[in-house]
Amino acid sequence: MQRTWSSLGVDHYLSSVAWNVEELTRAILSVGYALLAQEKYEDAYLLIASARRAELVDPWLADCEARALLFQGKSLEAIAIWQSLLAGGEGLVDDYSGGFSETTTASFGVDMIVGAVDSDVTGNSEATTFDYQMGIGLSTSFTGEDSLDVTIDIGGGDSASQSISSSAMGFDATSGVLTVDGVTYSFPVGGASVIVGDATDISAAYTGACSYSAFLDYMGNCGTGNSVGVGGAGATAAVSYAFDGGFSLAGGVSSPQSEILGETGVDMYGIEAAYTGEDFGVALAYSDAETTTYWGLNGTYSFDVASLSVGLETADADGSDEAFGWFAGLTFDEVGPGSLSLGMGTTGNFTDDEDEYYVYEASYAYPVNDGMTITPGVYKAESEAGDAAGVIVKTSFSF
Repeated sequence: MQRTWSSLGVDHYLSSVAWNVEELTRAILSVGYALLAQEKYEDAYLLIASARRAELVDPWLADCEARALLFQGKSLEAIAIWQSLLAGGEGLVDDYSGGFSETTTASFGVDMIVGAVDSDVTGNSEATTFDYQMGIGLSTSFTGEDSLDVTIDIGGGDSASQSISSSAMGFDATSGVLTVDGVTYSFPVGGASVIVGDATDISAAYTGACSYSAFLDYMGNCGTGNSVGVGGAGATAAVSYAFDGGFSLAGGVSSPQSEILGETGVDMYGIEAAYTGEDFGVALAYSDAETTTYWGLNGTYSFDVASLSVGLETADADGSDEAFGWFAGLTFDEVGPGSLSLGMGTTGNFTDDEDEYYVYEASYAYPVNDGMTITPGVYKAESEAGDAAGVIVKTSFSF
């Protein structure tokens, strides 16, 4: 084990506590997680593996080993370790005080859909398909106020072979391969909250004012996805601050590359101001994606029997006229045992000289129990190439 310490340049530090097994374990873990933060994944794995060979036993050692494997592309081995640790269903719990977090929790979600679509676009009249996606979320807190979040996704098919239903629902298409979808670390600084990560939207720091639960991907963010959903492909840094009285302000920068604010590459910027009251909320967002800028306004109002959500977005691209898009949706929270949602809006942003195309949807979410929800829905989406109408039944599991 000390030979490995020497090769990694940490022998002096670890040798100073080697006489005490508990302190040694904590020290190894501290170095291991530091190596992960420095993206030295193979070094972290070698360190933890040496500790395991020396018969140091601790669930956190296994967790650190799994993270090192995951970032080296060995997803199945990492998942196998976490499944073993989470067999009791309570997450990873240790008696450590200080050093790092006392809990790591894992959440799992599976969506399956059966859809029948009649489309003029593809000519596949009344095509019926089955699709799925699965997401795994791992959250660790080191101080009780911070959170390290890792998201892993898997979905059937790829972007080229996705079915119409899967594409309309915005399902992940990873060709059946586990994929790290995002890594985010959030922590407080004074009264503000800071988020840094990879493959993370700036909107992770936003408050928002859209209470509508979209059935189709078209309806996401109440039709203001371009102004709100900035980033998601590379490095992101964002900060938010909640003022007294329900006001909040957030902003950040993101890039498709692994660096931001560099001399090369493309940076995208976003900012949002929001107000949340007892029965209503409103949010104004702005984004600059190099050649195009977007403004988005969305709001929500709750009354006795339903909640209303609306959205308006403008796009101003270099060399083009200003384009507009809009959305409106109603959610009835208590319709029998479930909730009913009705929504419509444009399929994108259109200039005054362009024909507008619309999408309509209706869905009913029925919670079978705490971990299972069945949501049937119908929709119609217009486009220049033709219309598509479909019926989709989504079954969602969470645990």
